[in-house]
Amino acid sequence: MKVFDFKKFREYAIFIWLIIITLILVLSSLIFTQSAIDQNNRLKESLKNTYLKKTFIEITNNLKPRYSEIAYVSKSGDNYQTIINNINISNEEKKLVLNSILNVESLKILRINQKFLFKIDNLLDQKIIELRIETDKKNEVVFFRSEKENKLNSKKIEKNFTRKLVYKETVITDSLYNSAVNLDIKPNIIIEFARLYGFQVDFQRDVWKNDSFQIIYEEFLNQNNEIVDTGEIIFANLNLQNTDLQLYRFEYEKDKIDFFDENGKSIRKTLMKTPINGARLSSSYGKRKHPILGYTKMHTGTDFAAPMGTPIMASGDGKVTKVGWCGGGGNCVKIKHNSTYQTVYAHMSKFGRGIKKGARVKQGQIIGYVGSTGMSTGPHLHYEVIENGKKINSQKLKLPSGKILKNEERKKFEVSKIKIDVLKSDLITNSN
Repeated sequence: MKVFDFKKFREYAIFIWLIIITLILVLSSLIFTQSAIDQNNRLKESLKNTYLKKTFIEITNNLKPRYSEIAYVSKSGDNYQTIINNINISNEEKKLVLNSILNVESLKILRINQKFLFKIDNLLDQKIIELRIETDKKNEVVFFRSEKENKLNSKKIEKNFTRKLVYKETVITDSLYNSAVNLDIKPNIIIEFARLYGFQVDFQRDVWKNDSFQIIYEEFLNQNNEIVDTGEIIFANLNLQNTDLQLYRFEYEKDKIDFFDENGKSIRKTLMKTPINGARLSSSYGKRKHPILGYTKMHTGTDFAAPMGTPIMASGDGKVTKVGWCGGGGNCVKIKHNSTYQTVYAHMSKFGRGIKKGARVKQGQIIGYVGSTGMSTGPHLHYEVIENGKKINSQKLKLPSGKILKNEERKKFEVSKIKIDVLKSDLITNSN
């Protein structure tokens, strides 16, 4: 009789147990898989239930965020109505928003690149709880929903910017514009600088190489110390052939501001000497051989050659009496400045924003852009000055002086001038 060998059994016991455990795990996995399949089938059957479907849809709808924001930047062709129509609100609320906007004076005119931010409460019938519209880089109008009444209250808010006074100076080696650009002076400041001196300086012929200029103006910085806008020119000096032409900004009456020379004399005259920057005199007033017609005739204006699209400015305050086609003059604008003077600007490529018959324009305001419409051989401005109904030579016109400060105004100006001179010295010291 063969005796069972326990020693050998103990030696193989671990392998036996491993086989048993493996079998148990495989069996358990099969049972679990079948259970999961059964559960999945039951879930599919449940999802086919109509009532469960409706409940699921209702729950997911309620998971949408209550509050949302819609940002928009206006573009060419937009108006307030079209912008509001793109917002998913009732017609009644659209009418309320439109009327609220139009009741704010600073929003009467919609500009291109104006920023809008609508804040929406999706659970309310009147969904817009706040609307922000940027009026310029430093200000915005905010509309708030009134809790008591069905209306939007508005409030003008000034953004949190830091005002900084900047001093720049340089020698003019090429042109005023290029020299200023090389100093990182913003184009709108350069244009304003040229406008101030446009009453007495022809930038094409009066500015020579190695002349120089100085300027103090405002910059506005955001929290990241980035320049977001520029403000007013405070002081300017144009040195031409060692002669200083200094200009000081001064408020001589409440809300009445002008630029005065060191003697308290306003630089503003009836008409600017040159209504365009960066141009050259290409044809003077007088008899000449017409470049297209081929025969000699009287040239009743002054031609300034300039690149296509160069801005053309109104040479003085006045009322627009004509905007449109002027035959050989192409697209033209005519302005009546007073009972004595009128000016004509011809061959424009297009007209400035808001320039139409009857519109009031300010001296230096852009009224159009250089073109070559009508009888023209190339892009230029044909500029005429009419004095008492007669066309005259604008370059020989003796222009009357502007305001002269006297008595108390002059005393206040002298104090203001000293403060600006001290400011200039401090800025020069700090920049070195």
